[in-house]
Amino acid sequence: MAYVRGRVRASVNALEHLVGGLGTATLALGALLWAAIVAVACLGGVGLLAAPGALRAVRSVADRERARLSRWGDSIPTPGPVPDGLRTAVHDPFVRRELGWVGLCSLIGLVTGLVGVALPLYAVQDATFPLWYRLVPPDAAPGIVWWRIDGLSDALWVGLLGVGWLAAAIWFSPVLARLQAWPGRWLLPPPPGVDLSMRVAELTATRAAALDAHAVELRRIERSLHDGTQNRLVAVNVLLGAARRAVRRNPDRADEILGQAQDAAEQALGELRTVVRGILPPVLDDRGLAGALAGLAGSCAVPCRLEVDVAVRCAASVEATAYFVVAEALTNVVRHSGASQVDVVVRRERGRLLVSIEDDGHGDADETRGSGLTGIRRRVEAYDGRMTLTSPPGGPTRMDVELPCGS
Repeated sequence: MAYVRGRVRASVNALEHLVGGLGTATLALGALLWAAIVAVACLGGVGLLAAPGALRAVRSVADRERARLSRWGDSIPTPGPVPDGLRTAVHDPFVRRELGWVGLCSLIGLVTGLVGVALPLYAVQDATFPLWYRLVPPDAAPGIVWWRIDGLSDALWVGLLGVGWLAAAIWFSPVLARLQAWPGRWLLPPPPGVDLSMRVAELTATRAAALDAHAVELRRIERSLHDGTQNRLVAVNVLLGAARRAVRRNPDRADEILGQAQDAAEQALGELRTVVRGILPPVLDDRGLAGALAGLAGSCAVPCRLEVDVAVRCAASVEATAYFVVAEALTNVVRHSGASQVDVVVRRERGRLLVSIEDDGHGDADETRGSGLTGIRRRVEAYDGRMTLTSPPGGPTRMDVELPCGS
């Protein structure tokens, strides 16, 4: 039974992939036709001005497919804008591979997508035909049925055919989804030799981001110690000196001063605990990631629905990053969004920890306006992760974070 449920779940996921791939294949067909028209026009010299626009259209569709495939498997980096100058663009290895991809995707993507969508539609139509066969004339059989429907027995044969369509959809949809993704997995990643240089550049950028995030964190800790704890300890020292002088002159006054010194020492300890929690929250060790996030959700001023599906503990640094991401995101929701509900979903999938925070606020979140989003992105990229923010005016706002956590 568990095997059947797994197959059904895989077919449903594959159907979602096939529908998305069908949309991309339709766009790829349009880009291919436009590029072909421009190429023919270039033979007469009249299409040279439109050629850069055609290449940018191909790049735009290819980037859409890269993003789609990255959501379902290994990430495919985007090469950026098309190079300036037609001669440079034509010799660019990414452009050449993308032109080959739109040709393959237009054929394979459309065929696999149409077949993958047709299978469940035929299954539903034929499997339910015995319930409504009286509503159609005997010669108007559904789908590819060629026999005349004269009664319930003939309609039941059509229903049995629908069960066959359903079995085919369950078994073949994952195969069709993999076949549909094959052109993109083959042609859209960086060419050999380019991947290494891009990876070096990416690691250089993330290393710089990690150093910046580390420096910011050190400055935050230094400010917290200097402005809070250090002042409390200075006050304790001053009060103890005053109490020492008052012991001989006015013992009652000395007792009052010692009480003030004790209060100041307790405040200093509290601020030290806050600083320590800001470095690595002890609640992660005590209760794990699920328990720590449950505490954040429970104390959030906006009603928060939490879903955590992490069966195995991740590295402490990864859990700490996920904790700070959720904490900062909930703080932003409370301060800026005007939301009445926020959903937090955390799950582990294919060696990555996926964190999603979505609220129903007014949206229009901007990283450049000092709302803490830049700090979240730096912290995430420092661990070779990715952050995606979607916040149209009017909402909703959704933040998706991926953190590598091993297999």
